[in-house]
Amino acid sequence: MIYKRASARPGFALVTFELPSCVWADRVAVTGTFNNWDDAGIPLVQSRDGVWRATIELPTGRRYEFRYMIDGRWQTDYHADGFTDNEYGSHNSVVDLIDSARSATVTERQPSKVADSQPTVVPHLASPREGVVRGFSGERSTAGMPRMRPRVAAAA
Repeated sequence: MIYKRASARPGFALVTFELPSCVWADRVAVTGTFNNWDDAGIPLVQSRDGVWRATIELPTGRRYEFRYMIDGRWQTDYHADGFTDNEYGSHNSVVDLIDSARSATVTERQPSKVADSQPTVVPHLASPREGVVRGFSGERSTAGMPRMRPRVAAAA
């Protein structure tokens, strides 16, 4: 999967390439037209949650083709913005940043939708009556409950 967000630099977008934690590999990298199909690629790092990720900054207004190199084997990301045929009889994934050129501005944080004048009421459970225990099977009196003996450590 890929995720795109605006960069702090105008005219650029941050693209995060992500593979799920079920990918068992020693080495994962992404390569494409953004780095002239360099064999070494840009390494994806496996985070603590097991997901493989790499984030790169790319100029907006273009489409980029890419593929993953997983332990020396080429893999296509069919969850990307699209894919296209390549000259080797397989597919290249596509990152589309053409529309990002117009919308790659950092959005400001929206104010809360709750008006300050409206009090927030948290629903509470009714307080239990004295001597009554609530459980999954309804209410019952504590008098009918078996008494538990305290646990005593065995003498050595």
